[in-house]
Amino acid sequence: MTAMARLSLKQLLKLQNGSDIRGVALQGIPGEVVNLTPEVAEMLGRSFALWLRKSGNGSGKVAVGTDSRISGPALKRAFMAGLLEEGFDVLDCGLASTPAMFMTTIQPGLEVTGGVMLTASHLPFNRNGMKFFTSLGGFDKDNISELLQIASEKRPAGESTTGQVEKIDFISDYAEFLVETIRKGVDDPNQFETPLKGLKIIVDAGNGAGGFFAGKVLEPLGADISGSQFLDPDGRFLNHVPNPEDKEAMASICSAVVREKADLGIIFDTDVDRAALVDSKGNPLNRNELIALISTVILEEHPGSVIVTDSITSAGLKWFIEDHLGGTHHRFKRGYKNVINESMRLNNEGTESWLAIETSGHAALKENHFLDDGAFLVAKLLIQVARMNRQGKRLGDLVAPLPRPQEEGEFRLKIRTGDFSAYGSSVLDQLGKKIESESGWSPETPNYEGLRIECRSEDEVGWFLIRMSLHDPVMPLNIESSVQGGVDLIRKRLLKLLSPFKHLDISELNN
Repeated sequence: MTAMARLSLKQLLKLQNGSDIRGVALQGIPGEVVNLTPEVAEMLGRSFALWLRKSGNGSGKVAVGTDSRISGPALKRAFMAGLLEEGFDVLDCGLASTPAMFMTTIQPGLEVTGGVMLTASHLPFNRNGMKFFTSLGGFDKDNISELLQIASEKRPAGESTTGQVEKIDFISDYAEFLVETIRKGVDDPNQFETPLKGLKIIVDAGNGAGGFFAGKVLEPLGADISGSQFLDPDGRFLNHVPNPEDKEAMASICSAVVREKADLGIIFDTDVDRAALVDSKGNPLNRNELIALISTVILEEHPGSVIVTDSITSAGLKWFIEDHLGGTHHRFKRGYKNVINESMRLNNEGTESWLAIETSGHAALKENHFLDDGAFLVAKLLIQVARMNRQGKRLGDLVAPLPRPQEEGEFRLKIRTGDFSAYGSSVLDQLGKKIESESGWSPETPNYEGLRIECRSEDEVGWFLIRMSLHDPVMPLNIESSVQGGVDLIRKRLLKLLSPFKHLDISELNN
């Protein structure tokens, strides 16, 4: 074993990003030091094998895939070496998606004990990371902590028996699963094989791992995919960041839909666990609109279901889900695992919840193992597209009643002190007390994260949420208003209230 095995737990924990591993894998950005090396990847491969064995899974087989990042091949080889050293066999899935790597753990015939995806989602080209799965689902934060604890411990060399590597093209199998899901969902007796015939649908993969969706899913279903862009995997991401939340990325796919006169546009993030859509007029169907779309589908299939979302969804979405669709909107915390775990908790307690979704585009459906899967989300919506097309309607028609805010703003207030978590908690506590005497402002309930305040003044008519970031020394602030100038008025009041906190950088509010 290399010297990297002697990294302390404190050093290793710097690689933890909630329920994932994230690190700097390549040089190229000033100030960012490489800490996810092949040596570390090999150590993590061994540690995952030991974790699986400790968890009662014994020796077996692990499936490993990567997104298009240029650091992926070297890290994958090292990670697989660690698994092989511990006697595990490896299925090398090559270019894959995060959801597909979970599916390897439940695919009949593969006999996979665990799945691993090397990805850093939408982060810059120099980053990389790992997401871990068993047949029970993705790792939680505690599982990552256990894995890193194992990695920090001294241990003898691996077993003398080494495992075997087999290369498979699992993304094609996964694509076929999506194709059959759409065919059966539409169930058109006149064109069962090609339910998307007559529709022009373009894909923007941002040079990530999602390019397969155009040729392996849409084309076999009869769609015209001409005009799709950035399908080739290229981890330099030279065209735009593969991220449905990125303004440049969304502007690119919106422009392409208009230019190509397409019926629909689809954009994925790097590892395909998130997605967004664009309607035929070039309007983005992401964030609140995306939640409203899939909520419409889910509540038609499961009337009255609880829809669990993150904390920054709009006031209009709550009306849409509850008053317009007849469901229940449970606004919870940021973090896709938080949202998924809350939906699973509700089901375990006897309350039906068929959808957990973040405004970022992470969507997990009960029918799909609560896997946050951008491609499956799109598949569900494509079923609706095909059905509505036969009636001369468009997908965007479903969210026409959704109230949109007149204005919205998002600010990131940095904390300039060492113990940022404690300081942020103190800011929230003191700000909450100050707000008690603010005219027209009152806390929204129930609320599970930060301070969400309803602003009822006729000049403001909106809300704001200020909270702690999940991982960074930052307090994100979201403001929404249904009247012109409302966001600015709320911003100015907050600027005054937050100015006494000397370690809180409120310069963004000044701009």
